Amino acid sequence: MMSIDIIVENTIIELLKKAATELPNEYLQEIQNQIKSSEGEVGKAQLKSMIQNAEIAKDTQCPICQDTGVISFLMALGDDFPIRSKIKEIIKKATQKATKEIPLRPNSVDMFKGNTCDNTSYDGYVPIIYLDIVPGDKLEITAMPKGGGSSNVSTLKMLKPGLGLVGVKNFIVEAVASAGSLGCPPYFVGVGVGGSEDLCMILAKKALLKPFKIRSFDSKVASIEEELLEKLNQLQIGAMGLAEGPTVLDLHIEFTARHPASLPVGVVISCWALRHAKATIYKDGAVVFN
Repeated sequence: MMSIDIIVENTIIELLKKAATELPNEYLQEIQNQIKSSEGEVGKAQLKSMIQNAEIAKDTQCPICQDTGVISFLMALGDDFPIRSKIKEIIKKATQKATKEIPLRPNSVDMFKGNTCDNTSYDGYVPIIYLDIVPGDKLEITAMPKGGGSSNVSTLKMLKPGLGLVGVKNFIVEAVASAGSLGCPPYFVGVGVGGSEDLCMILAKKALLKPFKIRSFDSKVASIEEELLEKLNQLQIGAMGLAEGPTVLDLHIEFTARHPASLPVGVVISCWALRHAKATIYKDGAVVFN
């Protein structure tokens, strides 16, 4: 029987392959819907190219985009899962193998030593790991390779608390307007409000992966999400910045408590190809790809 270490390693490699080469069906369906509802032929042509791109990538098992991103993993590790501290070592090894086997473009560059050539860093910080310890005996892991173009237009601002929700909304609109065409729209937008200067950005990144088109369980937050989604599409940046077609495909917001003197707001933007893949690994070695 294969060891749990090898099962986890192989699962991570498969997740990175799926994330790089297969766009979720619900995103493809939404782009198809936008083709039908869009009026401009230029916008429709761009959206059709996205569909064709995704289909070719899946058929050939080649990455959707040449920029296969900086790799991050979001994990929920059960108390009774058999692997604990070794998980970081396994993730690094799997990332190195995936870089060669898929292949992924080596995107990890050390400031002093140059490209590491395997999408990991010498200091152990890359790939990036967001880890939650939870009850249970399973490991839930999501691979999320995120390209540099959309990361470059993500942004953070420490607002004055007196600006309140109006200030938060205005900043989100300004952030997407400033992004313009630079991050390959139509965009997915994740927003984190509160916490601290680092936590709000982590919340924003996690918000990107919330269920597509499913609004927050909190009716107040859901209303804000709907309002902002409408306002952002009124910017008319359009597909690939050509002013036709959708500007934003979806938006989610996470709120948490903050210091009374601070109002941190993070906006993390993804291009039209929001790449991610998730799997659950059970204590007995069973694997389910979600």
